[in-house]
Amino acid sequence: MKIKYLILTISALAITSCATKYKKREITDSVMQEIYEEIKTPYKYGLVMVPTDNSYKMDCPSVFRKDGKWYMTYLIYDGRGYETWLAESDNLLDWKYLGKVMSFSENEKHWDVNQKAGYISLQDPTWGGSYEWEKYDDKYWMSYFGGDSKGYEAGVLSIGMAYTKEAPTKPHEFQRLENPVLTPKDKDARWWDNSTMYKNSVIRDKDKLTGHNFIMYYNARGDSINPAKGAERIAMAVSNDMKEWKRYGNKPLINHHKGISGDAYIQRINDTWVMFYFGAFWTGWNQGAFNRFAVSNDLVNWTDWKGDDLVKSSEPYDDMFAHKSFVVKHNGIVYHFYCAVNKAEQRGIAIATSKDLGKSKLNFVAPPEKKKN
Repeated sequence: MKIKYLILTISALAITSCATKYKKREITDSVMQEIYEEIKTPYKYGLVMVPTDNSYKMDCPSVFRKDGKWYMTYLIYDGRGYETWLAESDNLLDWKYLGKVMSFSENEKHWDVNQKAGYISLQDPTWGGSYEWEKYDDKYWMSYFGGDSKGYEAGVLSIGMAYTKEAPTKPHEFQRLENPVLTPKDKDARWWDNSTMYKNSVIRDKDKLTGHNFIMYYNARGDSINPAKGAERIAMAVSNDMKEWKRYGNKPLINHHKGISGDAYIQRINDTWVMFYFGAFWTGWNQGAFNRFAVSNDLVNWTDWKGDDLVKSSEPYDDMFAHKSFVVKHNGIVYHFYCAVNKAEQRGIAIATSKDLGKSKLNFVAPPEKKKN
């Protein structure tokens, strides 16, 4: 009887543990303040990646760790469109270029011939965790937005999926699914994504809070009356196999009704989900672009932070825009990677930190001369 009682007691404890492990935390003002204090980065280290000349611009860092080294995928815009590149670092501050992972197509019939803006999928989301790029179906996956028009985020952009079975730490071309997985022209396109689509970020829904295996957070422009003049908002889609995706819900997750809310990146801090994202032009063009966050206990309903920006323009190298977050915590220090744009419209990648690490010696090259009338 004692053994039977012991087994029942252990079983009961196990059930209780499982029941409380994923208990939803009420998102109160004090929780929001607690998260802010944990993630804030008041010290700007400065630029860590810059173009070697003014013929191209850098954008959208995604950082992961493998075998004791750090790696970054990022975008290069050269006047034709976006390609996705790879860099390497030992310390998160000093970076070395490695090569491309998604290039322009030679086949003009490809739907993404001139735009391939990629982002790592299925990364360990644990705050201060491994930051490993995890596999599914024995493949490393990237989601990306692509299109066939030339120019800066030009034409109709759609979302595609790419993958590789090779090490993601070596520059090589990822294979791509033949067709996009979400487009503004889909029959079930919503009023918020019926114009064009942008950055996408994919995580596992291990607890199936949505009833699916995977969640994609994406931002898109749209409007019920005039799609081309609509705002950008953050919404979500779901999948069970990384190939077939469908929109989820009947409204955007983050919506400021004007300007841009975009580039979601998800981390789990203790028992709470945090979405880093950027805002722009909510009160007009002069407001610029800046990094914010929102908090959730179910990955679907998000509470927006109402306090100070996490990162905003304050230095000569980011005095036009300071936006597009990728945030990691390592050895007790928070590193907030972002796209820095100056008033000469030069774009590079900068870092703000939670601890004063000094100042980067890296600068943009001399800005291009303005054309005289």
